[in-house]
Amino acid sequence: MNLTDYNEIRSLLARHGFRFSKSLGQNFLTAAWVPERIAEEAGLDETVGVLEVGPGIGCLTEQLSKRAGRVLSVELDPSLRPILAETLTGCENVEVLFGDVLKQDLPALVSECFPGLTPVVCANLPYNVTSPVLTALIESGCFARITVMIQREVAKRICARPNTSDYGAFTLFVQWHCETEILFDVPPSCFVPQPKVTSSVIRLTRREKPPVAVADEALLFKVIRAAFNQRRKTLVNALNAGLGLPKEVTEKVLISRGFDPKIRGEVLDLGGFAKITDEIHSLDHADL
Repeated sequence: MNLTDYNEIRSLLARHGFRFSKSLGQNFLTAAWVPERIAEEAGLDETVGVLEVGPGIGCLTEQLSKRAGRVLSVELDPSLRPILAETLTGCENVEVLFGDVLKQDLPALVSECFPGLTPVVCANLPYNVTSPVLTALIESGCFARITVMIQREVAKRICARPNTSDYGAFTLFVQWHCETEILFDVPPSCFVPQPKVTSSVIRLTRREKPPVAVADEALLFKVIRAAFNQRRKTLVNALNAGLGLPKEVTEKVLISRGFDPKIRGEVLDLGGFAKITDEIHSLDHADL
């Protein structure tokens, strides 16, 4: 069965009485080159165990199965159970777990399913849960690489640089943990039903250590969140509102680290935020 052929997809879904769910963000691929290239870009071989989130009808799963040592696909929609049982027949190294990936103990799951294998993620992520799923995958610390298809707008946010409209707190969170790269775009015409936005495939490679040193990582991200919660304000005003730091204290912090007190947080890279965080940390504000 060609799992990207539109007519075969229609026949398969009709046979099982399947209806698309907007709330689950279901869009199935109709261009064979897309799952093939995603799987190729993931850098898989028999030494790798792949976690896939949202397999749909299994077109990417099938490609992962051909390349990886083992595949675990986590699917939220139980109505896809009989469809995947049919489409993944013969994929002996694939296991499908029905449930919410956000409710899984990812380190335990990886340890159980991928003993002796290098764990990676490869998936066509549902658009409506992209940020929380990526956050959970990154924070688990389990995966050497994460290769996923997401909305192009989110991909641009993840890979953004300072002083651009896409740059924000989520950018810095991902880039703290991973090297980021946009691999290629996928137009709406490659899906059924067609989404209203273009998709992008990105690769996140876990860093062995953070890109910059900082005395207090938790404080770093408090500073970052405060800066971007009110990104149009100067950093002095944003940290006053977000952390309760007196303006005169924040001004001294910035000046002592060589920054103009009128700057906004959106112009700073991770190194700049780390310098400011270390200076705030040295003030020993235990209530921050």
